[in-house]
Amino acid sequence: MSHQVISCEKSSLGSVPTTSGIYIFKDNAKPIYIGKSVNIRARLKSHFENAKVDLKEKAIIDSSKTISYIVTDSEFKALLLESKYIQKYKPRYNVRWRDDKGYLYIKVTIKDIYPKIFITRKENDKKSLYFGPFSSVRIIRSILKEIRRVFPFCTQKQLTKQKCFYAKIHLCNPCPSEIEKLKNEKEKIQAQKTYLQNIKNVVKVLDGKTELILKKLYLSIKEFNKTEEFEKSIPLRERILRLEGMLSNKRFDENMIDQYNQSTKQILALQVLLGKYMIVDSLCRIECFDMSTMTFENSSASMVVFTDGLSDKKEYKRFKIKQEANSDFEMFDEVLKRRFKNNWPMPDLLIVDGGKPQVRVAQRVFESLGITVPLIGIAKRPDRLIIGDDTLQTIKPYRHHLGFRLVQALRDESHRFAKKYHLFLRGKTDGIMKSV
Repeated sequence: MSHQVISCEKSSLGSVPTTSGIYIFKDNAKPIYIGKSVNIRARLKSHFENAKVDLKEKAIIDSSKTISYIVTDSEFKALLLESKYIQKYKPRYNVRWRDDKGYLYIKVTIKDIYPKIFITRKENDKKSLYFGPFSSVRIIRSILKEIRRVFPFCTQKQLTKQKCFYAKIHLCNPCPSEIEKLKNEKEKIQAQKTYLQNIKNVVKVLDGKTELILKKLYLSIKEFNKTEEFEKSIPLRERILRLEGMLSNKRFDENMIDQYNQSTKQILALQVLLGKYMIVDSLCRIECFDMSTMTFENSSASMVVFTDGLSDKKEYKRFKIKQEANSDFEMFDEVLKRRFKNNWPMPDLLIVDGGKPQVRVAQRVFESLGITVPLIGIAKRPDRLIIGDDTLQTIKPYRHHLGFRLVQALRDESHRFAKKYHLFLRGKTDGIMKSV
């Protein structure tokens, strides 16, 4: 990890990259201020602009002889690196870090039988590991939330008779309270090993050693494939996707955290709503399908994906209908079969833009392919949900129900995406016709 150094002048910023990383203002090689950004050049320019009106910014610029920077391949890594360097050098202009009340750390009780992870303001336990400091509780919670989806862990201080709430949504898995109830000693030992391995991986992530974890996961998949134990490799692939996603495109600023908090509320509300009618273990990945047709010409379909309650555009898919079809239902049958023949992550919930007929099509496809996926439809005028079981029960939640609004957002986004592709195909056809 090499430092690049420039003089502390605005004219020198042109050579600074526009990627994520940390930057260090230095006075005679001594760090006086450390920051991180998803765009180092833009952030440094803002320091120079703010120095015109802000006394602290002016003091930083005037006191610095050089600026060094380190490029990272994600904001997540920049955030961890920033905390390490601030802890190491304690720069005088990082005022928040110099106030004892401002210190925030992630604490791992590594010596416990079942290590726990907490947020704390003091490093006062020699038996625990600490990571930080960090700038806000909300940012730490966002970091831990993302890590926890890859490597589940427990945050309860005491074991309980029942498994904790987070175990029910797979964020504490295996749950220590459940492990302790196991009567089979071999199963108990194996579950304890699994939990401890999760904690070790959390520590590696916080220590910036994610490449080692990914390498080990890929090697494990390779071994399972050699022995044709393909089912065992599926959860490892999903773990890799989550970990790589966290490292590449997650934002950890206050505005994004607000969105994550709202999406979490919507997911939990939808899980409670659907839990009355079907088994829904998780709603991390929701897929919604919409058909876009007009006299069966240039017919197409869209698949939009929400990951953790937020649109995940890199996962969106478009389908141009290939086979001749006499109805929307036949086209939808083709689309679903094509979707599940691909090796994409399985959805935790599949939403169909349509009523009972469309839901029945999805049920027949699931049966023919031998798969089980929680299924609902969303019908219009008025908006209502169709439960994808044998009853095809219709429910109409109240207008402002958070979970219902999440389903409506998925439906609207799938409609927008499908319409956009349909118009693109029509435009190509019109262009060909005009050239004839």
